[in-house]
Amino acid sequence: MTDDMRDALNRIFAADSALYRERGFQRRIGFGKRPALINIDLANAWTRPGYPFTCDDMDVIIPGVQQLLAAARARGMPIVYTTTAYRVPSGPNSDAGLWGGKIPVEMLQEGSDAAAIDDRIAPRPNEHVIVKKRASAFHGTMLAGFLRAHQVDSVIVTGVTCSACVRNSVEDAIAEGFRPIVVRECVGDRIAGAVAWNLFDIDAKFGDVEPLERVLAELRKNAA
Repeated sequence: MTDDMRDALNRIFAADSALYRERGFQRRIGFGKRPALINIDLANAWTRPGYPFTCDDMDVIIPGVQQLLAAARARGMPIVYTTTAYRVPSGPNSDAGLWGGKIPVEMLQEGSDAAAIDDRIAPRPNEHVIVKKRASAFHGTMLAGFLRAHQVDSVIVTGVTCSACVRNSVEDAIAEGFRPIVVRECVGDRIAGAVAWNLFDIDAKFGDVEPLERVLAELRKNAA
């Protein structure tokens, strides 16, 4: 995104924020007492160049997630990654369902390098990787049950794409009773403006969008 586009969006959203606040939106849901870190689809097909799913700004997102991982591990927080992949990604019996008619899921074979988590933020043996089939990290997965079993009350969310898998996961998180905190510098997308708009709308209605430094300060404040 160019600086001119960013400035234009900031001006638009500043006006929209005033309207939303007058109508009672943009309330703060706040950090919980028992957070988990959820990294959405930071697999090679999204983080590395050359794929249909490749997203922008990984030079910012990956270092930010590295810092969050260090803080979360120091605190002993539950850490979950997701990737989207299919056992039968194409053909009449595909487990991608109708989504394969919209996006190139044939690139996302289970067990492939494309579907593997980026090794710059590699999960440790005691950290979970959920292979999901739909946009939301909660849809058809064990995520909600896992979080409840560990008494989690809030989720720190990073990943891609902001307009789809991140957004859908945040919407489902709050619906399932978890406080969503989206880390502004640690989410991305492929289209200029998609991140800015979706972060604005998420912050207005579904969760708190917070800068990386504030999230890190909150995690370190209560580190073990």
